[in-house]
Amino acid sequence: MKSTNIVRVLRRTAVCAVMFAAPLHAQERPDLLASPYMEAMTWTEIRDAIAGGKKVAIIPTGGTEQNGPHMVMGKHNYIVTFAAGQLAQRLGNALVAPTLQYVPEGDYTRPGFGDKPGVISLLQPAYEQVLDAAVRSLKVHGFTDIILIGDSGGNQRGMVNVAKAISAEWGGSGVRVHALTDYYEQGRLLIRDYLNKTYGWSEQVVGSHAGTSDTSQLLYVFAQGIRTDKLAPNGGSPDAGVQGDPTKASAAIGKIAIDFKVDAALKQFKSATP
Repeated sequence: MKSTNIVRVLRRTAVCAVMFAAPLHAQERPDLLASPYMEAMTWTEIRDAIAGGKKVAIIPTGGTEQNGPHMVMGKHNYIVTFAAGQLAQRLGNALVAPTLQYVPEGDYTRPGFGDKPGVISLLQPAYEQVLDAAVRSLKVHGFTDIILIGDSGGNQRGMVNVAKAISAEWGGSGVRVHALTDYYEQGRLLIRDYLNKTYGWSEQVVGSHAGTSDTSQLLYVFAQGIRTDKLAPNGGSPDAGVQGDPTKASAAIGKIAIDFKVDAALKQFKSATP
């Protein structure tokens, strides 16, 4: 699904997602068909936004991977697109570039890669080259801080490599590139700790892939991406592609998880900027 289609679907299903969540203020949910999403803006609107002080650009990276029988392949794309909009709102001076949906998802030449159809893997160095080109493009337009956030573990190393290389190259130019890995690394630790302290759920119950946390986040941002009749601990079978118990998921937990991720990214960004 193209990024433009993702934001359209997210917008159409926002009401559905709210029905699963705790009471919310309307302004807490980004408008997925308007600013700060650059793909939903015209070039003149982006020009005027930059001139008006919106000089931070966020590049979200998601992924196209299997998420068990109960959850759609674009899980990471829906979540990180939504979260990037919230981060932009919190910053107040940021725009969001289109989400990169192809990221490292393993070696497609290895035996068994095709056992769960639909996974698309963008291997190194292609992944870093795409990020590099996106960052360089945004600099030309006048952005002075370019943020990379990734919703999956395989995204992080390439983000860090690109941010370090370009920041070294551009030293003294006034343009900075930030790989906000705390969005993923700290975010997942915080939600696991919260669920353990609140409900007594172990790390094995919460799970590391397509379990309680992942399923909750998608319920919050795109409830139609969950097949509720397919929910089962560990996906219902050893080869389902699920680690953890998605039956414990809720949109209310999803909101908390995304808030943790956005808070962690914001804290890391502020600690790195004057």
